[in-house]
Amino acid sequence: MLDLIDECRSVGASRELACKEIGISARTIQRWIRDPEQEDRRQGPLSRPSNSLTEAEKLKIVSISTAREFQDKSPHQIVPILADRGEYIASESSFYRVLKANSLLSHRGKSRPRSVAKPKPYKATSPRQLFGWDITCLKSDVKGKYFFLYMFIDIFSRKIVGWAVHDRESADHSSVLLRSICQHENIAANQLSVHSDNGGPMKGATMLATMQKLGVVPSFSRPSVKDDNPFSEALFITLKYTPAYPSQPFSSDNAASCWVEKFVTWYNEEHL
Repeated sequence: MLDLIDECRSVGASRELACKEIGISARTIQRWIRDPEQEDRRQGPLSRPSNSLTEAEKLKIVSISTAREFQDKSPHQIVPILADRGEYIASESSFYRVLKANSLLSHRGKSRPRSVAKPKPYKATSPRQLFGWDITCLKSDVKGKYFFLYMFIDIFSRKIVGWAVHDRESADHSSVLLRSICQHENIAANQLSVHSDNGGPMKGATMLATMQKLGVVPSFSRPSVKDDNPFSEALFITLKYTPAYPSQPFSSDNAASCWVEKFVTWYNEEHL
C-alpha cells in the first residue's frame, strides 16, 4: 500500500488525496513510514476483553427485555428494577447495545405503538387566504410595564394587514382588530383562515365568536410546539432588530403606535 501511495505522489497527487481515494487515514500512512515492520493495528486488538458479555448473557438480556413485565420499559427502567431484586445482568449501556444489535430498541409490546397524526397543513396560493398573527411586548419607560403590539400578516404576500398597540392583552382588542381587517381587506365569509398561538387573546370567547360571525376559520399551534407560527415570529424579529428600532423604551402607547406606523409603512412599501 505504501508503494501505491508513492506511485500516486510521483504523478503529482498529494498524500492526503491518495489516502482519501484508498480509504485510509494519512496518519496511519505516516506511522507505517516510520516503522514499516509493524503489524496492521487498524482492526483493533485481536484478544477479546475479559469482561465482555457472553452469548448466554446477551440472550438473557433479550429474554428479560421482551418479557411481559419489561416489554414496555427501557433499559433505564429495567436495570434499577433488577438491582432492587438483587439481580445484576449488565449495565444500562450494555442493555442498549444488545437491544440495538437485535433491533429491539423500538416498540416491543404486542400493542400498536403510539401514533401521532400529522396535522393538515394550510397552503396559501393567493393573498387574503391565510393570515397569521401574534402579540409581542414593547418596553415602556416604567419598569415592569409593557405595551402589547397586535399584528396580523398575510402568509402569501407577507404584507402586514393590520396592527394595534394596547396596554393589555385582551380578546376584545383582537376581535375588534380582526373585524377591522376583514372590512378593509374585503374578506368574504369562508374565504379566510387565521392561524395563531394558544394564548388567551387568541382563544378567548369574544375572538372565537367574532371569527364565527365573520366566517373566518381559526387555526391554532400544536401544544408545546414553538415553531408552528414562524411567520409572525420572524416578523417580530425583523421589527425589533431593525436599525430604526428605538434604543429607549416607549413613553406611551401613542409613541409606540407612531413608531409602529412608520415601521409598517417601510415594511409594506419598501422592505417587501
